[in-house]
Amino acid sequence: MNTTLTIAINKTSKSKLPDTNFDDLKFGQTISDHMFVADYENGTWGNFRIEAYAPLQLNPANATLHYGQSVFEGMKAYKNDAGDTLLFRADANQKRLNESAKRMCIPEVPEEIFMDGLLKLLEIDNAWIPNKPGCSLYIRPFVFATDDYLGIRPSEKYKFIIFTCPVGNYYSKPVSVKVECKYTRAAEGGTGYAKAAGNYAGSLYPALLAQKEGFDQLLWTDGKSHQHIEESGTMNVMFMINDTLITAPTTTGTILKGITRDSVLTLAREMGIKVEERFLRVAELEDALRNNSLKEAFGTGTAATIAHIAKIHVSGNDYILPEKDESAFSNRILKTLDDIKYGNVEDVHGWIIKL
Repeated sequence: MNTTLTIAINKTSKSKLPDTNFDDLKFGQTISDHMFVADYENGTWGNFRIEAYAPLQLNPANATLHYGQSVFEGMKAYKNDAGDTLLFRADANQKRLNESAKRMCIPEVPEEIFMDGLLKLLEIDNAWIPNKPGCSLYIRPFVFATDDYLGIRPSEKYKFIIFTCPVGNYYSKPVSVKVECKYTRAAEGGTGYAKAAGNYAGSLYPALLAQKEGFDQLLWTDGKSHQHIEESGTMNVMFMINDTLITAPTTTGTILKGITRDSVLTLAREMGIKVEERFLRVAELEDALRNNSLKEAFGTGTAATIAHIAKIHVSGNDYILPEKDESAFSNRILKTLDDIKYGNVEDVHGWIIKL
């Protein structure tokens, strides 16, 4: 794709690429050489540049450090067998970033700035995209306030940055989860639907308590009654009960509109799977676990794509789900998504951008 934005380029003097072991990629720990940066000041975005990935210099009075005015996105780029770079649904990420930005009083990032900056960055750091099965380049765009002012009001200055990191699998095995009925991830009227930094900070303590009990993640319930399943950890969650795929709706404003979630639902309906976008009651989940009508449970998200759930803890009891073979819906949908992302099948949905 052609880019039209004027971007200053200042490449690193020493690439980290020769010292990177692509056979031992720990998620989020290996960062590529460069980042795209733009600044918002006097009501407009400008000063577009690509520079070496490096620490930022912040004033101790930085507004984000005190009031959390920050939003982010996550997406991936892939290499096909011909060596082409493929971006999966980046346009959806750009739109969702701006939905989050509106909620947090952050100026929207125009599509031209988002996409041109991203494409130029991927062109410069193209060698960082792993060319092996199961690996990809994770992309992190984010915006944060840069005013140095200790007053509670929307900042007048912001910084938009995109950096990338080569990654392997997020989860190396199926996960165990606990139904959380005390702490709340989000409430109606809040920021649950936004990818706001504070949402994730607030989830850390309950998740840590669950991890100390031996669980990988939580199944979050609604903040009013704790009787309805909403999300799993930082992912949307889906349940196959008998022949019906059930997942929480995104109409309450408490649940992130997952792009992987939307992709799975689209493909499931095309495969003839019965889909219900409704809240699954905790009691209904328990009944399905007891009578073995819960066939599969899995999380969906950019990092993991599909995260199989192997154990669910609810009301003091552990329930082990059977292992899944290739015919299981979650494995079929994972293969279908991977085939699209890696260019192994025709993209009939227009989800792929080829560089």
